[in-house]
Amino acid sequence: MRQNETTGQPDAIPTKKLLADFRNRAPAPDQGELLHFGGVGDRDVYNITAPFSFDGKTFIAGRVEARDTESAETVFFARQADGIWRPHPNAPTFAKLQDPCITSISGELVIGGVEFPVELPGRDAPGWRMSFYRGTNFETLRPLLQGPDHMKDIRLVELANGRVGVCSRPQGTLGGRGQIGFATVDSLDELTATAIDAAPLLAGQFLSEEWGGANELHLLADGRLGVLGHIAWMQGSGLKEEKHYYPMTFILDPSNNEHSPLQIIASRNDFPDTAPKRPGLRDVIFSGGLLRESGETWLYAGLGDAAAGRVHIVDPFSQY
Repeated sequence: MRQNETTGQPDAIPTKKLLADFRNRAPAPDQGELLHFGGVGDRDVYNITAPFSFDGKTFIAGRVEARDTESAETVFFARQADGIWRPHPNAPTFAKLQDPCITSISGELVIGGVEFPVELPGRDAPGWRMSFYRGTNFETLRPLLQGPDHMKDIRLVELANGRVGVCSRPQGTLGGRGQIGFATVDSLDELTATAIDAAPLLAGQFLSEEWGGANELHLLADGRLGVLGHIAWMQGSGLKEEKHYYPMTFILDPSNNEHSPLQIIASRNDFPDTAPKRPGLRDVIFSGGLLRESGETWLYAGLGDAAAGRVHIVDPFSQY
């Protein structure tokens, strides 16, 4: 793997090359399956988390919205005996919150999502930012943090030394179309939008015309982090615009921000075909989370901004 002489880190690899490498690796993922949701009328459920345990039950948090709008809410779903995931009656619903993420830190559940729309200073159009909540049960969930304006894909993790790691994803002057940063703080109480904004960028991950972000952070046995994320590129414009999102992983050392090269772990063809929200979104897989237990690993993901599924894969972090 070629390395940058200045940073010592791997040079960014084009998504098309990563995709070709994925298709040449063996074994290929098993054919995935769609998840089925009820209790939300004719609205779509997508960009889900992996299943997680909280308050004595197993849940999936998902983005719920009508096909013709971006006005969403985050809902907690529990799987019923018929295999359908339905809203849990005792769980809160988070209005205007897209693309939920979850983690556990110091015995508390931390749930985050992209708040949209919000009015931001100096902007005529509606903007967005991430909001986070914490608690030991549904009744105690309370606001934790609002992230930097206009930043998505902020992800948190409890490190082996008890500190809190955070992945950022700035855009614009610092991050271009979207780069991943990483920093640590002493505790959740020390986590601020300013600290997230100041996270150093990880070198050599994305070409300037492509972008990516972290979706879930896994603490590994050796103290490093297994990062599940996405890498994306776009072609065309206007009505012919097509977006291409792929789930990817890499290993991150939180002590020095050194990281392994990216690898794609699934493609859209690994899931059943479904109608996307718009034609240009068919090739979008939004990494939701990895369920790694009992020697098996399932990738949970949003599909085409309109559906959700899972696929059985080889654990990308099994050697660590």
